[in-house]
Amino acid sequence: MTVPVSVQQRIRVLDAHGMSWRSIAKEVGVARDTVTKYAGREDCSPGPERSVSRPSKLDPFGATVDGWLQSDRFMPRKQRHTAKRVYDRLVSEKGYEGSYSPVQRYVKRWREEHRLPSDGYLELEWHPGEAQVDFGMAQAVVGGDRVDVHCLVVTFPYSNMRYCVALPGENAECVCAGLRTVFEHIGAVPLTLVLGNATGAGHRIAWDKVTVVHVFELFVEHYRLETRFCNPNSGNEKGSVENAVGFLRRNIMVPMPDAESHGQLTRYMPERCDAMAKETHYRKGAPIGGLFAGEKMDMQPLPAKPYDVIRWEVRKADKDGRVQIDGNYYLAGPSWRGWTLDVGLRAFERAIEGV
Repeated sequence: MTVPVSVQQRIRVLDAHGMSWRSIAKEVGVARDTVTKYAGREDCSPGPERSVSRPSKLDPFGATVDGWLQSDRFMPRKQRHTAKRVYDRLVSEKGYEGSYSPVQRYVKRWREEHRLPSDGYLELEWHPGEAQVDFGMAQAVVGGDRVDVHCLVVTFPYSNMRYCVALPGENAECVCAGLRTVFEHIGAVPLTLVLGNATGAGHRIAWDKVTVVHVFELFVEHYRLETRFCNPNSGNEKGSVENAVGFLRRNIMVPMPDAESHGQLTRYMPERCDAMAKETHYRKGAPIGGLFAGEKMDMQPLPAKPYDVIRWEVRKADKDGRVQIDGNYYLAGPSWRGWTLDVGLRAFERAIEGV
């Protein structure tokens, strides 16, 4: 499945492919100044959200409207909600006191964002610079405790090169942190990422629709990546990475590794992958490492600035000075109780700042 591409990402991908800015402006349909702004940006890392939007009376009912419109996908076309019907139900069933116009705009925007794509299946012929990404589970001793380790696996099917890193979870921050680790280890950035259906970079909201998480959206802009998600129930589209998950689990995680931290374990894993690259490619009859060295010639260089993998949330501290993110409580300190705080979430740490 093709992931919806923002104008910013499309500009940066075309610029990475060597297209002139004048041609990009014509191709994308934007002004030259817009191309200059986004193609020349060196750092797309997210920052705290300082702007405060005016609350709408419709905001508390967003999840309800989403559910109604999502359910419409399983109904005949002539038996689906119109914007007027959504408005009438909100008033009569949910106590909505706002006007009709915000509902009309919300429904229109929802349908534009969830329009079914016309793209077909992924090609199964892999080209240099294309990478597949997915997660696998294994166990290890980390800091003296036996824990489940989420192994982000990145494969390059053209050369059959395989890498994995150890992470504490599978959310978007972990995906981006793991990918950045691989990119910096190999000293290059692939042209295209094909992601497994269950990675935390996006959420599947319909059979053929994925909503990309904001921190990952900025990540692919920063590294000028083209991205695709595998279609559901299409295992043949991700055979390379699924095979690599099992291969790396058997060859790196047996016997069970013992490390002081996820970081120490991750430093060991790519080095072990490099050592295994001396093996011969199962079809091409050449060492995998040599094939991969040639494949990297078709990849992009690392950007001048690394991407700061952080997700910012605005939260109000409770009476004990704690803030709640994703169902977990984090202590800011008693002196912050009642304050509105910026909370930055990275794969391995949390940063809390006063607004």
